[in-house]
Amino acid sequence: MKNAILDAIENRRTTNKYDSSRDIDDAQINELVRLATRAPTAFHLQNWRFIAVKTPQAKARLRALAFDQPKVTEAAVTFIVVGQLASHLLMAERLASSVAAGFMPTEVVTGWEGAGKALYFEQPQRQRDEAVRTATFGAGQLMFAAQAQGLGSSPMIGFDAAGVASEFGLASDEVPVVLVTVGYAAEGNWPQKPRRSVTELLSVV
Repeated sequence: MKNAILDAIENRRTTNKYDSSRDIDDAQINELVRLATRAPTAFHLQNWRFIAVKTPQAKARLRALAFDQPKVTEAAVTFIVVGQLASHLLMAERLASSVAAGFMPTEVVTGWEGAGKALYFEQPQRQRDEAVRTATFGAGQLMFAAQAQGLGSSPMIGFDAAGVASEFGLASDEVPVVLVTVGYAAEGNWPQKPRRSVTELLSVV
């Protein structure tokens, strides 16, 4: 029996050429983000945000900050995947629904707050590292969600991060980590590129 998850992993490829005549609707965008946010985050902080750049005007603004890469305007939507600096002060709010559901004791929240404070308080590099990790998990899962829905995607690190933060109104504790273009693939995209062998990469100790 075919496994859909393994199929998505095996067959996902980077899409650089999109059919600009085909759009995706807001319901699809919402579902992609819903699935992306099933990815894990440290302490269940959920310290991410997704900006779906969809209108022609917004796409043009983003393309100007992404080294004029055509796929920003040709894809149906480009997501700005944003990480929020990690903070123990957010934990009680972010974990409240787990407590309300009855499976997380309140003392666990208190313990996690202490651990989070020890890790992140007055530790700007760790705060930023966690923001980047979180956004990266979300972006990865977003691409597999797109693959499962018959859509192409491409992660992009080629953009002016400070410009994107300013142009799209990011808060001072938010980091634009990666762009992800999503849409229907056009003809002419490369197949999935060969990977280095596992024997080169894996150590079992």
